[in-house]
Amino acid sequence: MSTETPRNPPAGFQQRLGLFDATMLVAGSMIGSGIFIVSADIARDVGSSGWLLLVWILTGVMTIIGGLSYAELAAMMPRAGGQYVYLREAYSPLWGFLYGWTSFLVIQTGTIAAVGVAFGKFLGVLMPQLGTDAILFRLDNLNINVAVPVPWMEEPLTFFKRESFTISAGQIVAVNLVLLLTIWNCRGIREGKWVQNIFTVAKTCALIALIVLGLTVAANSEAIEKNFSQPWDGITETVRFQEVSKLMPWAPLAVVMVLCGAMVGSLFSADAWHNVTFTAGEVREPRRNLPRSLVLGTGLVIVLYLLANGAYLVALPLRGHTPVVTAIDQRGVKDKLQPVNTVDELLLELEREISRHPGDKKLDVMRERLATAHSMNAFERGIDHAKDDRVGTAVIERVSPQFGVPIMAIAIMISTFGCLNGLILMGPRLYYAMARDGLFFRPVGQLSPRNVPAIGLLLQGFWSILLIFSGSYSELLDYVIFAALFFYMLTVAGLFVLRRKMPDAERPYRAFGYPLVPAVYVCMCAVIMLALLFVKPVYSWPSFLIVLSGFPAYYFWRGTRRRDSE
Repeated sequence: MSTETPRNPPAGFQQRLGLFDATMLVAGSMIGSGIFIVSADIARDVGSSGWLLLVWILTGVMTIIGGLSYAELAAMMPRAGGQYVYLREAYSPLWGFLYGWTSFLVIQTGTIAAVGVAFGKFLGVLMPQLGTDAILFRLDNLNINVAVPVPWMEEPLTFFKRESFTISAGQIVAVNLVLLLTIWNCRGIREGKWVQNIFTVAKTCALIALIVLGLTVAANSEAIEKNFSQPWDGITETVRFQEVSKLMPWAPLAVVMVLCGAMVGSLFSADAWHNVTFTAGEVREPRRNLPRSLVLGTGLVIVLYLLANGAYLVALPLRGHTPVVTAIDQRGVKDKLQPVNTVDELLLELEREISRHPGDKKLDVMRERLATAHSMNAFERGIDHAKDDRVGTAVIERVSPQFGVPIMAIAIMISTFGCLNGLILMGPRLYYAMARDGLFFRPVGQLSPRNVPAIGLLLQGFWSILLIFSGSYSELLDYVIFAALFFYMLTVAGLFVLRRKMPDAERPYRAFGYPLVPAVYVCMCAVIMLALLFVKPVYSWPSFLIVLSGFPAYYFWRGTRRRDSE
């Protein structure tokens, strides 16, 4: 098929996005709250500064290679729908649909839900009555537990667990924010891009300020000595390594598997860069500006992410003075509790256990030890046990103990607001392309008088709000990392397919280092996916079910399209 005769031409779209606007969409969708938080979880998994930086470097390499590879596809097929179109043309409409279906069901809408709740969570730092800890409604004793035995695991794999259903003020804030930005983006692409540009510039400046303060004012010689005197020691002492080594006794391979598992958080923090391809129909000179925006946006964010982690390591020790494990009574108390990672999570779980077993002296002793650990300052807690995993906040607390927490709360609210706007703006362009092919609700493939897919915006908002109230958006996001990597791998592999399938197609930009560099990306995705099957199976196996649910949906819409054409 010629790339000059698209099936879903962007009739009615207004080309109002320039290179700067498209770059802001890339960067703004990548920078959310993750960069300020996930390094704590990664630090607990890898145990030392060298491995922490390596995780982020590998994430950066993958993201930039992905951007360079997608740039060829974006320049070759500058159509609304982006990745959906690439998969459709490289393989078949089925593969494009499976990606679009998974995106609507979880990837795009689940991310919108999670980012919206993150905004509410950090608003709660400034106004507790509006945060996620302010419970408005609670239903207990649900006792829902969906678990499946896995041959190489001692305990059944829990896919979904819910003991109670709650609605918090933070969720209500998230709902109103999604509604506000959905309605705002229904007004037109120009209105949406201005919000995106302003907030992306603001949060980029905030991240740069954090980096500068961390590398200068908050810098601490003791932290530097601890983190960089032996940067590659510690990974074999982590809980994650001990778990993995039971499956893989050979230490070097176990280390690789731990690193792959640790990359889940960093990859999600650097995700959504490809969403700009959904808006190809609204980008001026898309064959030139889309590839450039992908390269500029991903490059900018990855450089900032690496510098931010450098600032964390200069300002705080990676491992706190009193790790959680020393606060746990080893004489059977740990076995009574649900598996958790941080002091804060353990305290919450411990309070629940004490309410079930009042008078248990072991639990009381453990609570005293944890209370001591909880009261430590930011430096004493370190990166791995930063309060609520808020590493960025811990760095600013070193600069200003009094104002550090509210300053970072405001910065993260700005960051999540801009991220949310970009996600809401771009997603419906994907559903629009699917609907134009007869593979989604027909009204979603129509544009409003303001030349935007308003029905798609409203449908996306409705489903995102349901996920917010379900309380399961975080689990859903965990589940789709495997599927997201699969579709990234499939799309970049599509470069090789299209080079053979459409050798004469116009390619204004050709992927850097082809075929070696894209092949490296495909191999890295495959290795991480394989490792996740064993290291974090809860992140991988449910992904199959989510993707498989798209098969009956595809054949339903294809059958509907055939009946309509008869």
